[in-house]
Amino acid sequence: MRLAIVGATGEVGRMMLRKLEEEKISPKVIDLLASKRSEGKHLKFETRDLEVKELREGSFDKGYDYVLFSAGATVSKHYAPMAAERGAVVIDNSSAFRSDAEIPLVVPEINGDILKGYGGIVANPNCSTIQMVLSLSGIYKSYGIKTIVVSTYQAVSGAGNKGIAELEEQERGDIRPSVFVRQIHRNVVPIIGDLLHSNFSTEEMKMVHETRKIFRDDSISVWPTTVRVPVVYGHSESVFCETVRPFSLEDLRREIESSKDVVYSEERLTPMEVAGSDLVFVSRLRGFDGNRFLFWNMADNIRVGAATNAIRIMKTHLGGT
Repeated sequence: MRLAIVGATGEVGRMMLRKLEEEKISPKVIDLLASKRSEGKHLKFETRDLEVKELREGSFDKGYDYVLFSAGATVSKHYAPMAAERGAVVIDNSSAFRSDAEIPLVVPEINGDILKGYGGIVANPNCSTIQMVLSLSGIYKSYGIKTIVVSTYQAVSGAGNKGIAELEEQERGDIRPSVFVRQIHRNVVPIIGDLLHSNFSTEEMKMVHETRKIFRDDSISVWPTTVRVPVVYGHSESVFCETVRPFSLEDLRREIESSKDVVYSEERLTPMEVAGSDLVFVSRLRGFDGNRFLFWNMADNIRVGAATNAIRIMKTHLGGT
């Protein structure tokens, strides 16, 4: 396999390298691409010492089987089509192509079937969407979903290295918000992304559109509020769901427990316990009646919400799962 990673020096890019090692995927060729300021840096992969190269328009001319992008929507819009035109399957972690009806938006455990025989660009969903739909996938199949109301509590690493750096700087006393619109240290910020005319944010609308696209069901009503919290790794979500068909809580618990890459726990888990895991954790399951329930949902956003899902997409496309 010939593989390239674009945005290799960022939080997600580095995790992609680690996930390849953990999954024992050893490409014959692996090239690391990033912006000019990262050119010349070295990253370890297995026993190899890899030098980061500047991303250029000719970077994909040598030919790759897969190119993993995690460098932001602007970079992806410009360069991902170039990589695809040169024959690579592109797995893009940005928001650039998620709403494109012609481009699959994939969580392999749910809709990986659409990857069979596919060539071109594949979109990796938003981190908060991925962990939520994984936990709801079995419930959707068995009972249908009418309404989702979700409040997210998203770690600063969701904004990349610069988000982590800003929290650390503020912890040391340098309170100068730039990445986030307000101080994040000892605070919560109830806006992620840009505000739209509707007063919903772009991050919130991602969860609306992506959930419907992944489940292939535009009838689902999704009402999100996305919040940034002073946690380094691990997104949390409070999820309310109304089903189409009635259930018992015991049946819901069994559906969650049987969902791939999801763990149900009676423990009082926090982001500190789930950071570093490739699983989604569900706890505090409780119901109002036979059609409405709530739960607490957590996952490592850099792994489950980005790098791990990207590698799972690649493995599914390869036929390796």
